[in-house]
Amino acid sequence: MATLVYLLPIALFLGALGLGAFLWALRTGQYDDLDGAAERVLIDADPKGEP
Repeated sequence: MATLVYLLPIALFLGALGLGAFLWALRTGQYDDLDGAAERVLIDADPKGEP
């Protein structure tokens, strides 16, 4: 029971920290273009053989 006194605030702090990081990522636009990175892999930025 005494360990709950230490573990509960730590768990709440880590949960709030994760929620804060997620909300920061939403606010800064990290999830705006989900398909862009996947499509950029397929585009050849340096075409070889073209003049």
